[in-house]
Amino acid sequence: MAMPAQRFSSLLSLSFSASRLLCLGRISGRGRSICRFSTAALPEEVIVPPVQVTYKQNLINGQFVDAASGKTFPAYDPRTAEVIAHVAEGDAEDINRAVASARKAFDEGPWPKMSAYERSRIMLRFADLVEKHSDELAALEAWNTGKPYEQAAMSELPSLSRLFHYYAGWADKIHGLTAPADGDYHIQTLHEPIGVAGQIIPWNFPLILFAWKVGPALACGNTVVLKTAEQTPLTALYVGKLFHEVIPKIVPLFYLDQQW
Repeated sequence: MAMPAQRFSSLLSLSFSASRLLCLGRISGRGRSICRFSTAALPEEVIVPPVQVTYKQNLINGQFVDAASGKTFPAYDPRTAEVIAHVAEGDAEDINRAVASARKAFDEGPWPKMSAYERSRIMLRFADLVEKHSDELAALEAWNTGKPYEQAAMSELPSLSRLFHYYAGWADKIHGLTAPADGDYHIQTLHEPIGVAGQIIPWNFPLILFAWKVGPALACGNTVVLKTAEQTPLTALYVGKLFHEVIPKIVPLFYLDQQW
């Protein structure tokens, strides 16, 4: 959808501008400084976030698809209460489709069967791709959550990439143990993927929470059905698309956008 010009009247509006790292009091010519995290009111400024909202549907079996019911719900800019995009609204039929596809991907697909080292390499490629798209993701995160661009760009995006590097490093270091036993026995434990992981993330730090939930499950060889927060679904859909770019023929990750 085309990006409408948004009008903000708080300091957060300037977080999209190049001057965000400077003290705004000096920029405005006022005698006193207003630090960049102040909530002091400033003159209104028209802002056009530099990102397109492309991914608004449920992500099932590697494809973005409308909800079975055709319903959508609005994703808002919390600073202005204006609608950013209309997102597909999942319900029971969509959940069943996602879970069935995720189960098939687990039972028949290569993700749980490939070597842990290869899973690690794929997750590292995803982390690198996140860094390549960090500007768009940070702008979208700030727009949909209402937080300062600086927080999204300098905290959440680096954390997302770093966490996936971390979990990728664990993928080939998860192993079983041998245990002592009484008598003529050999006891060995074996860690295996368990299946489909159903996950729900809240609204406040969508990208970090995405990494905390999705990263460990994928590193262990599971497939994932993820319910995003209806307040902030847009960046999770974006990074889901990026993950499928690094694994176009492997489908471990499924998304639903659902209002509760």
